[in-house]
Amino acid sequence: MTDAQAPEEIAPDTKDWTWVLDAPCPECGFVAAAYAVADLPGTIETNAAGFQRVLAEPGATVRPDPQTWSPLEYACHVRDVHRLFAERLRLMLGEDDPLFANWDQDETALEQRYHRQDPAVVSDELVAAAADVAAVYAGVEGDRWQRPGRRSNGSTFTVESLGRYHLHDIVHHLWDVGFDAGEVTRASYDASASAYREGVAALAERVQEEVERFLTLVPAGARVLEIGSGGGHDARALTAAGLSVRCTDISPGFVADLRAHGLSADVVDPVTGDLSDPDRSGAPYDAVWASACLLHVDRSALRGVLSRLHEVTAPGGVLHLSLKEGDGERWSVHGHVAGPRRFVLWREQALRDALEGAGWSVVTVERSTGSQGEPWLAVFASRGSEESR
Repeated sequence: MTDAQAPEEIAPDTKDWTWVLDAPCPECGFVAAAYAVADLPGTIETNAAGFQRVLAEPGATVRPDPQTWSPLEYACHVRDVHRLFAERLRLMLGEDDPLFANWDQDETALEQRYHRQDPAVVSDELVAAAADVAAVYAGVEGDRWQRPGRRSNGSTFTVESLGRYHLHDIVHHLWDVGFDAGEVTRASYDASASAYREGVAALAERVQEEVERFLTLVPAGARVLEIGSGGGHDARALTAAGLSVRCTDISPGFVADLRAHGLSADVVDPVTGDLSDPDRSGAPYDAVWASACLLHVDRSALRGVLSRLHEVTAPGGVLHLSLKEGDGERWSVHGHVAGPRRFVLWREQALRDALEGAGWSVVTVERSTGSQGEPWLAVFASRGSEESR
């Protein structure tokens, strides 16, 4: 594309987005309060990996309409946002209450000819800029998170609030270009459903212990909603112990494999799908089993999922879930699944807050180590009354 063929100039975005620090974004779903400062480095770098995948697509240079940036242009902007925020963070950490220089994102896009840049080069530059600013956040300790800085329009930030504001910007723009980490993860499971089932021939010792603990908390013959049935190993163990299990999974590939090997199963997205029990006219479940599956749910969405599970569980019912322990997010290709999967890591207090905010009373939080040496959190909780929420 020559400069004479430059795309139509886009109307400047003049909105003040600082409100996202106090309220959920109705477009991308971002909830600032769901992120601890320790989550910033890993989530920023995971976001950059998402943009890498977007820029590798053949349509990355194409605008969906004349007034919307192409994925390439969004990626250029995100690269420059990382650079800008790294500069502002270093000012805040090195000076007392600095005033930030103005930055016009739309003018920058025109001056730097975002539409003419090379997607492969931008991809590398974005990843490098993300790593640089992530390292700055990773080095902040103690009360330095509260050091202030100001924009010329009067908006004031601390290092902590600037980090969450920064995070919304890049999360929102990955949403703008249509990248869905959940869909990528789901597709990876779809493609490896049989290999996953065959590769996990028996329950891991830690999962077997969790099954045994679960059985002490639920009544004989309990009706259990399983979220993320995967290869069906947990469902078979629970059924063998006398429980009635409804198998569900977000992956159509897993569900087809479960059915092919003798288990009734439904495709259900725990974020948006119908969780009610079709076999009991919507009567509540006695318990929920969600082992190693909700770790793929966006951090901002987990509390909502836990609330939905609370709504379909009988008073006094039991919830078990297990997640990987840590900060931020990461992409991984390991084990019996060939494709990339996004994992959201959790710390105990944040997980307790999400559970209790959804109405669950935490019974125990137990730690264990997985086959790759990774730390896990296993939670057992009971359903409180509606008044406890």
